[in-house]
Amino acid sequence: MKHCDFMRGLIVGAGALVIPQLSTASSNQKPPNIMIIVADDMGFSDLGCYGGEISTPNLDRLAANGLRFTQFYNTARCWPTRSSIMTGYYAQQVGMDPSYGQFPAWARLIPQQLQTAGYRNYHSGKWHIFNAKNPVNDGGFDLSGGAWISTNHGSDTIAEHAIECLKDHASKHADAPFFSYVCFTAPHFPLLASQEDIAKYKDVYKEGWDVIRERRWQKQLQLGIVNCALSTPEKDLLPPGFNPSCLKTYGPGEIEHAVPWNDLTDKQKEFQAMKMSIHAASIDRMDREIGRILDQLTAMKALDNTLIFFLSDNGASAEMMIRAGGHNPSAAPGSQETFLCLGPGWSTCANTPFRRHKIWVHEGGISTPLIAHWPNGIAARGELRRDIGHCVDFAPTVYDAAGCNPADIGAPPFPGRSLLPAFARDGSVTHDYLFFKHQGNFALRIGDWKVIETGGDNWELYDLSKDRCEMVNLGGQQPDRLRAMVQQWKKLDAEFTAQAGTPPPKKPGAKKNEE
Repeated sequence: MKHCDFMRGLIVGAGALVIPQLSTASSNQKPPNIMIIVADDMGFSDLGCYGGEISTPNLDRLAANGLRFTQFYNTARCWPTRSSIMTGYYAQQVGMDPSYGQFPAWARLIPQQLQTAGYRNYHSGKWHIFNAKNPVNDGGFDLSGGAWISTNHGSDTIAEHAIECLKDHASKHADAPFFSYVCFTAPHFPLLASQEDIAKYKDVYKEGWDVIRERRWQKQLQLGIVNCALSTPEKDLLPPGFNPSCLKTYGPGEIEHAVPWNDLTDKQKEFQAMKMSIHAASIDRMDREIGRILDQLTAMKALDNTLIFFLSDNGASAEMMIRAGGHNPSAAPGSQETFLCLGPGWSTCANTPFRRHKIWVHEGGISTPLIAHWPNGIAARGELRRDIGHCVDFAPTVYDAAGCNPADIGAPPFPGRSLLPAFARDGSVTHDYLFFKHQGNFALRIGDWKVIETGGDNWELYDLSKDRCEMVNLGGQQPDRLRAMVQQWKKLDAEFTAQAGTPPPKKPGAKKNEE
């Protein structure tokens, strides 16, 4: 089997430490299979192993036999996160936020690089990378398929395609390692689940989001997931792109603010509890489908040498809208005829203990669980990692684990770092900065300090070592630090925009990015 000669120091900007037992290029050990599993719009606290009450035994099992990262970030939105995962660059560097419709000439996706290392590459489920329309023709995958959105969010179809790819691999390409990219659409709006799955949670959320949120936070403190206070819900903050007309369609049970649960009417409480039961059911189903994929890996005797990552592409969503075929209030909630959204009340709960939601670059919008499982490469079992990380780290990590030196095609240095050193020791991976920009929301994290632009060039400063819930703005006390970090953000923004190149002219009638 052919694979790249590799020296970890050759990955520009990867910052990896040499870990001899993981070096595949200089040993007879087979390079690991690699699987990245992505959920869609799942909150930081939804999984059982991150504080939630939703039944997620398969993901909890991966965490118990691997690692949980407590300070890992996405980009606050679907397509920028997926482009960062696949390329190893911030979305602004590769013309993906906003989308240019094409990548810079120097950009390569993970499968395109892994092909040179003898890997087979499989994609199942959602894609949503506008600059590479076809995962096979434009992305380097050998096989691609699955479903976008259907009953149960297509979790069964997506998992089935991933399993079929694995079976085909075991039958025809057993001597080669594989990369599997499995992208679920659960629990993205519209909230969809089978009535049987929903019934399991029909009474769970009647206590309301205040009680559930407090309980999740207390469990997170007990688990060591967080060490901050519980953020105060922003009861006057409207959902992104909110159109009041949808309230009429949804009926008197809907509400557009994260107000205290006891301020709701009985009808509102019933309606809201029902929505969260669908959200929970869709995550429950996704976990069971992941269990089927794990069973296939076990049957292939591949589980021990497969590096598995699980994350969410952004925080839970407060969005509230009706699209496509509309919403039929008479249909069974969670069925194909309905178009319900989680809304700000339960989104605030799903993102416990953090502030705000998907699209915003406050911690609630960009914080994700990250589970890493690899029995042959991770000796730790059930440990936490507090290393700060971002989805730009996936490509350097994958290349590091695979023993693949990316082709020198004039690309900028990777902004991310290999996470492999963190597999061995907590606190061994550091970043110079983490950059965030999406739809007018800007942030920069350097060490434990974070600046956020909250509108009208109004920047705030937070010390995340003490205040990850972002409740105490220290900008007035440390104006020099605030000013320096803002200037650094602006410098990076200009640099990244230049790296993406000149956007091509917009075609008449081109549609706006949507998910």
